[in-house]
Amino acid sequence: MKILGLDTSGLVAGVAVVENDILVGEFTTDYKKTHSQTLLPMLDGLREMIDLDLESLDAIAVASGPGSFTGLRIGSATAKGLGLALSKPLVEVPTLAGLAWNLWGTSHVVCPLMDARRNQVYTAAYAFQSAGEGMRMETLVPGQPMDIACICGRLNEIGRSVIFLGDGEPVYHSILEEQVQVPFLVAPAGCNRQRAASIAALGSLYFAEGKAVDAAMHQPEYFRKSQAEQNAGT
Repeated sequence: MKILGLDTSGLVAGVAVVENDILVGEFTTDYKKTHSQTLLPMLDGLREMIDLDLESLDAIAVASGPGSFTGLRIGSATAKGLGLALSKPLVEVPTLAGLAWNLWGTSHVVCPLMDARRNQVYTAAYAFQSAGEGMRMETLVPGQPMDIACICGRLNEIGRSVIFLGDGEPVYHSILEEQVQVPFLVAPAGCNRQRAASIAALGSLYFAEGKAVDAAMHQPEYFRKSQAEQNAGT
């Protein structure tokens, strides 16, 4: 099974290919360029680097949201275009689940935090549980927009140690220190932001479970209206 993963849901843009549980290649960047400038060049560079025949893909996994409205649209349009051109299905991977997958196997609760401004975050909470010879990721708090104080309270109720990751963590770190009553850690560089490799890896599992959609049917999941739509009252 060969899955291409795309993630442009946040500040990071990334492309990766996972084949039979092996990460064959990954390009990622978190710099001062727009995803429209970086995504296709990275995809082309990865294709050349690993001699990738796009026709050999089984599916295209894309971070489906939440996240940046512009970023999600860029990733969605790219995935849909590839899927339609290649007649390949898409696998929609929730951005927060993909972030949590970076910390696969940890005994701590994993809490991704994506900054949604105004003391709001896109967040969820997950835990990894033994399942047969492997592990499964259990959802403790479903992905949703939430006040930062609210997610702190939910984690206190769960009562287990937590690892935070995502671009919202440094923004609200002082609030976490004040309000989180359970022990917590912050994920280090390399696994504290979105990774296309995790989207591709989790996408492989979803695809094996039959969780794929026709490219024409895919729509990103924004979680809420854009600021412009809210201002217009639509």
